[in-house]
Amino acid sequence: MKKPVTDRVFRILVINPGSTSTKTAVYENEEELVVTSFRHSRAELDAAGSILNQKELRMGYIFQMLKENDIPLESLDAVVGRGGLVQPIDSGTYLINQRMLDDLIHSAADVHASALGGIIAHEIATRVGIPGYVVDPIVVDEMEPVAKLTGIPGIERRSVFHALNQKAVARRCAADMGMKYEDGRFIVAHMGGGITVGAHRYGRVIDVNDGIAGEGPFTPERCGQVPIQQLISMCFSGEYTEDELLKMARTTGGMYAYLGTNDLQKCERLIREGDEYAALVLESMAYQVSKEIGAMFAALEGRVDAIILTGGLAYSTRFTGVIKQRVGLIAPVKIYPGEDEMLALAQGVLRVLRGEERVMTY
Repeated sequence: MKKPVTDRVFRILVINPGSTSTKTAVYENEEELVVTSFRHSRAELDAAGSILNQKELRMGYIFQMLKENDIPLESLDAVVGRGGLVQPIDSGTYLINQRMLDDLIHSAADVHASALGGIIAHEIATRVGIPGYVVDPIVVDEMEPVAKLTGIPGIERRSVFHALNQKAVARRCAADMGMKYEDGRFIVAHMGGGITVGAHRYGRVIDVNDGIAGEGPFTPERCGQVPIQQLISMCFSGEYTEDELLKMARTTGGMYAYLGTNDLQKCERLIREGDEYAALVLESMAYQVSKEIGAMFAALEGRVDAIILTGGLAYSTRFTGVIKQRVGLIAPVKIYPGEDEMLALAQGVLRVLRGEERVMTY
């Protein structure tokens, strides 16, 4: 590998599409020049049709941001987007090639808006003649073979999780502890609308619950793991359509199904007002996160340097307090609230541009 470049300033456009928003930012190295988050109304998204057809709408907001902040496209050195549900890959920073683009367009774009990150990044990068990248998409797969069997041949466990934030916060925690991420053993719980808990061993996530397929804890809006016999009975009862059941699993389950809200702050307000059922739901969700952390403790053979709590739910001292009480004897519990995916995307590209890390090929 070439000698790292440490004296050059790189300007990077970062694109992170969500289901109802498009976050964009421009960095000069690690310094944030501008960051915006455009909220999209349900009406304008419905008018666009499919997620793939939202590309021009979202690109319009990105170009608006650049124009308003007097940032010419020609001043950019690279563009990076959030990756979508492509084929399982190793962790790293990937140059967007035609194979990845085809997979994003044909197999992933209408599953989750994150696919548009790579699609839009590639289009803008091509216009300018600069590289376009994705960093640690949600399908990073470093799971050990022993973790993939389910008991039903033909159905394997998948690695689908908050890879970008889990990896970034684990690197940050390792640095705070005076060690390299690649030398440590960590359990990272990303806790937001979806919850994934990963076992990080020497730079690789050897086991993690699938945050989309229904594994792991229930979340503010997802059902999590449920008894399979009762679920099969529901599927064949004739009372629910496939779409209704999928919504229970992904958007209307979990805390929302119990309390009618996916907002933890509202749940905590109910608790302060004396709602004992709301208190039970919150404690149960934290209890299930704790159990998943315990499972990853076993995956790491009982040797853990730190347990890391991150994501939006980590802002709640009530929620994290329940978890710390249950798992605090396993290892020190470190809390990094929120997620800094924009900086993590920029940092992934910087490691490649500086020559600190080799670019990956899809």
